[in-house]
Amino acid sequence: MNDHRPSPFRDAHTDRDAAEQIPDTPQTRAPAYQLAFADEDFMCRDELRPVRLQLELLKPQMILDERGIESTIVLFGGARIPEPAKKDSARTQTLADLSVFYDEAREFARLMTIKSMESYGKEDVIVTGGGPGVMEAGNRGAVDAGGASIGLNIVLPHEQAPNEYVTPDLCFNFHYFAIRKMHFLMRAKAICVFPGGFGTLDETFETLTLIQTGRMKPIPFLLFGKKFWNDIINWDALSEAGTISAEDLELFKFVDTAQEAVDLIETWADADRREDIPGR
Repeated sequence: MNDHRPSPFRDAHTDRDAAEQIPDTPQTRAPAYQLAFADEDFMCRDELRPVRLQLELLKPQMILDERGIESTIVLFGGARIPEPAKKDSARTQTLADLSVFYDEAREFARLMTIKSMESYGKEDVIVTGGGPGVMEAGNRGAVDAGGASIGLNIVLPHEQAPNEYVTPDLCFNFHYFAIRKMHFLMRAKAICVFPGGFGTLDETFETLTLIQTGRMKPIPFLLFGKKFWNDIINWDALSEAGTISAEDLELFKFVDTAQEAVDLIETWADADRREDIPGR
């Protein structure tokens, strides 16, 4: 990423390169002599956490702005859900049965990417966590349509290498979960959640909380797999207990197929446009 704005000052790239060519002496080998922004050990100090948080927020933001990406369609879902052709290797029969949602995620991403390409890839761009399972299916569906998609990976002690279908120059890596989740939602036009585990549940409930509390405007929030979600969460019990209101159950809708999801997003968008008409 280059900054082409004219400036009378010598740029940071030039000085960083020049600093690597200096004579080798005890003074130049000392950590104190390194340029602060080029000193990895310095940048990783605890006291620099606020700077790292800012950098992790800024880097994807700047790259997405430079690409002209204005809105995204977010896919959350489990890394362990296999594609149907590989379901025999699933750890459990339930995971094997859930493999149908790999295909639904792939088809949904394909359909939405076709729509995205009408805006030359500026609107409705698929974004996933960039890993395997449902995430892979989402990025793969974008490739099926001949379009680009975003992957927001995070450094973990296991799994979570980028899947091969993420558009390479839109593949990001994060240290902070919180900043990663911000980037999922900052451009979100719709949220689609497929069956998953703790990470998917975390993303689901944080987003619902933001919408419920008015910290984020209501957008289409679709849960794929009504049976799965009703089996693991007793939504009505939350309402009956009074820990959420009955109206909160209207913040999301259940769908089972890609086409259902596309139709609901279209219907929601049409309703929003009608509400924007003066005098209504």
